Amino acid sequence: MFIPDSSQHDEVDNLLRNARLRDELEPLFDESIGSVDYRSMPTHRENEFLESMLEWERAPMVPISQWFDPELLLPHPDHLSQEDLSELLASVVEQLYQQYIVLDFTNHLDDRQLYTLIYRDILPSYEKKLAKRRSFLHWDCANIEGDPSVWLRYYASDEEREVWAAETGEPLPPREVPPFARQLPRGPM
Repeated sequence: MFIPDSSQHDEVDNLLRNARLRDELEPLFDESIGSVDYRSMPTHRENEFLESMLEWERAPMVPISQWFDPELLLPHPDHLSQEDLSELLASVVEQLYQQYIVLDFTNHLDDRQLYTLIYRDILPSYEKKLAKRRSFLHWDCANIEGDPSVWLRYYASDEEREVWAAETGEPLPPREVPPFARQLPRGPM
């Protein structure tokens, strides 16, 4: 009696799953799909990649506050004492981390400023809500894209500062040590 090899059965299942995923992604095909060299990865890894792409395409855009159950609603910063605000901030940072959200470049902000940024900018921000998030959403608290002066002043390396000055021809702000040393949870870039 012939007993099929389970690895052959798994490979057939992987190939069938791969065909279904490719069919589902076909209407959404763009350069990001085409840029992956599928020949260099095993079928099960390709399937994981295709599944993550399909999940991304289908994920709803919702405010970050609604990523939580129940929704994460915070008291207005003006309604909190400094002590209550600092305690709540620590809790909120941990809750964000549990949802794979990390805050980058925060040491130039005092607790009230950081809490206000979370309250005003982060929680209402519409982002893709992935059911199986595998990577971290990094929130730039220095607003590098909008105004690089904070990043240049507190966070940029000497080399990054030199490159920026050479590219823009603008004067560099003086380098300063960030006034608020924090150890927030980190996630890989």
